[in-house]
Amino acid sequence: MFSLPLSDTADLRPLEVRHAEEFAAHMDRAREHIRPWVGSTFVSEDLDGARSTLRRYADRQAADGARLYGIWLDGVLVGGTLFAKFDVGAGTCEVGCWLEPSAEGRGLITRACRTLLDWAFVERGMHRAEWLCRADNERSAAVAARLGMTLEGVLREVWSYEGKRYDEQVWSVLASEWRSDGAEAQEPRSA
Repeated sequence: MFSLPLSDTADLRPLEVRHAEEFAAHMDRAREHIRPWVGSTFVSEDLDGARSTLRRYADRQAADGARLYGIWLDGVLVGGTLFAKFDVGAGTCEVGCWLEPSAEGRGLITRACRTLLDWAFVERGMHRAEWLCRADNERSAAVAARLGMTLEGVLREVWSYEGKRYDEQVWSVLASEWRSDGAEAQEPRSA
């Protein structure tokens, strides 16, 4: 297993089935905060649901697909990043994230996502990475911009939440555009 430092007090590690109890406790703290912004199948309601979510990602990773990583702050799971999609044959992946309120504003998500993108482009030879978020999720869009992604467009009313439809932004960065040194553009680019 690996652990990569994100700060003096935070690290990034694989989030595995063995972390089910910790993930369930984290979901109890984060559930209502993240529910509007993440897929409904990700938000676990109890220990069995947490175990099922982690097992689903473990199975997908075993098939060289989606992957899940946790962010621990002072030894407590507070969020994470993931490859929601990872298609080696097509050379494309989708990066995502979530974080409980107590850990926001520390730059952890940007650093963690930069680590995932480095690995995808440099180690795995991906050609394109995508970032999808509800159009009204300003924090998520700001991370995509900090990562140097280009806003390609908006899928109108594709995201359903509590009986209402929301637009979804599509951001991307190509391997030829990627810089891992943190010097990416801070302002969003449009295609």
